[in-house]
Amino acid sequence: MVDQSTAAPAAPANASADAPASSIGISIRKLYKIFGPTPDQFLERVQNGMTKQVLRDEHGHVLGLRDINIDMPAGGIQVVMGLSGSGKSTLIRHINRLIEPTSGEVIAGESDVVKMNHSELLRFRREKTAMVFQKFALFPHYTILENAEYGLEVQGVPTKQRRERSMKWLERVGLKGYEDNYPNQLSGGMQQRVGLARALSNDAPILLMDEAFSALDPLIRSDMQSVLLDLQQEIGKTIVFITHDLDEALRLGDKIAILRDGEVVQQGTGQQIVLKPADDYIESFVRDVNRGRVIRSRTLMQPGARIEGPDVDPSLVIEEVARLLSAENMEAANVVTAKGKHLGVLTMSDVIGAMVPPNPDSENQGEAATAANL
Repeated sequence: MVDQSTAAPAAPANASADAPASSIGISIRKLYKIFGPTPDQFLERVQNGMTKQVLRDEHGHVLGLRDINIDMPAGGIQVVMGLSGSGKSTLIRHINRLIEPTSGEVIAGESDVVKMNHSELLRFRREKTAMVFQKFALFPHYTILENAEYGLEVQGVPTKQRRERSMKWLERVGLKGYEDNYPNQLSGGMQQRVGLARALSNDAPILLMDEAFSALDPLIRSDMQSVLLDLQQEIGKTIVFITHDLDEALRLGDKIAILRDGEVVQQGTGQQIVLKPADDYIESFVRDVNRGRVIRSRTLMQPGARIEGPDVDPSLVIEEVARLLSAENMEAANVVTAKGKHLGVLTMSDVIGAMVPPNPDSENQGEAATAANL
């Protein structure tokens, strides 16, 4: 069964506490995309359950997206992940309408992008969204500074102003001193920093990142993830991040939506997905996840009065709690907010139990033993 249920939205963990008032949320409702010469002819049949295979084999059309419903938090990072062909890149291109939907709504703030006329859509793309691509998409004959300020040049921003803004972001992503170089003189990771600086220079409230770090080596990729998280604390953009990598999704995402064959299989926080996978498909994704780096203190804490032990923040991952308790030779910690409010108690035994995923064979053996004793 497709699980598109969502809990009440929490404050984005990666967003700045003082996210800009210009941050806008995105709500995708009943979105369908059928590729082919006459998609409208098959929309009702797809809505009534026609399979992707039947649509392709018998009617020569391809189902890109089926009934997508996702609320993306303003000022947070929404990750959309899935394997190749799942529809994730198709989905992100509906947000700025690089792909026209067959049916549905894409609400950005108060506006439905699907209903925008040409001039409204052009203004939306230039002023409200910026995009970072997997293959960098830099102009080889432009300097790094010229690449970074390109979006502002298209908007008609005066030269002095756009260069000041672009230099600010080049410096912020660690490229000060490289502004007169050309892209082929930079490494892949440095080129992607240029793409990020170009997107941030536009100061758009929505940042779309399509497999932005997938072409990078693992260490450089991890470094770019850290750069993005650090920047998000400062800028509080609404970021939609596409990836096929669960570890990247769990590290970056305030919310995660997992797609398969153009449909949302499960969505929620990283913890919700790791702890309660919706089906075997999701289970296969999360089986080898380091749970200690995903599950947070507030998830495991139990009600109880303050005890002797260290204080930990409710957002602290349990791997760090275990390290702290081991270093202080303590058996439990108090979960306390930044303002000192006591929320509960977290024990080392609970932490260790949560870090070790359940063994399906053990569960089956236990069930069999129970049945035998009935």
